[in-house]
Amino acid sequence: MSGLNNSWAAEQLTAFIHMTECVVSSSPGVFGSFARGREEDIARQAQVVAQDLDRATPQRRGQVIEGGRRWQGLRQAASRGLAQIDRAQELDEMLADDAPRISAADIHPWIWSGARSFWQSGHVVQTVRDAVTKLNAETQNKVGRQEVSETDLLKQSFSLDEAKPGRLRLRRIPPEDSDTYRSAQRGAMAFAEGVFAGIRNPLSHEADQELTEQVALEYLVALSVLARWVDDSLVKHAGGV
Repeated sequence: MSGLNNSWAAEQLTAFIHMTECVVSSSPGVFGSFARGREEDIARQAQVVAQDLDRATPQRRGQVIEGGRRWQGLRQAASRGLAQIDRAQELDEMLADDAPRISAADIHPWIWSGARSFWQSGHVVQTVRDAVTKLNAETQNKVGRQEVSETDLLKQSFSLDEAKPGRLRLRRIPPEDSDTYRSAQRGAMAFAEGVFAGIRNPLSHEADQELTEQVALEYLVALSVLARWVDDSLVKHAGGV
């Protein structure tokens, strides 16, 4: 279950499975079988379990959390999720290579903080759009410019030209007279243009655009790189930093 605290998730699933276990009444004069937990407690726990499972299995998002019949559908799903957690390491070793992984929660906070709610609700295209909007706003705030945005904003901010009143510059690395510095600045300008032209524009101009979660995550990582460059850069004012 990527992106989850597996230990905590396992505790929630185990609690739900225990609460929904079918037990036979031992009270005199009371016949039948009942769920171990109270219905209202089960309902509350079911909300937590459903969110855990949504994170682990996106294809089940939006499914109704059913009551009655002792919550058997969700209980079965919880049992499968618990087995997945218990055997996650073994499954990774057997079914996948040992490649490094990245979690959306670990990318730059400008990108993930603006995108989290859309991602968790399954709106992956809006996730990327919102992340672009957040990146643009944070860059405007950093250089104090509201009259220019997106590609022009980033290209002007990373420009090799000297800073002027009202036109601050972002400097990725010192010293400013080295080939490495000039290369870093040109790279940031070119990358920013590519991000907005290749990611932002198609998503803004094509209303029916669809993305898989994998592609959307890769787009978020690209935006995270640009966000980190902006965030880590020094602001160059007219006449000095």
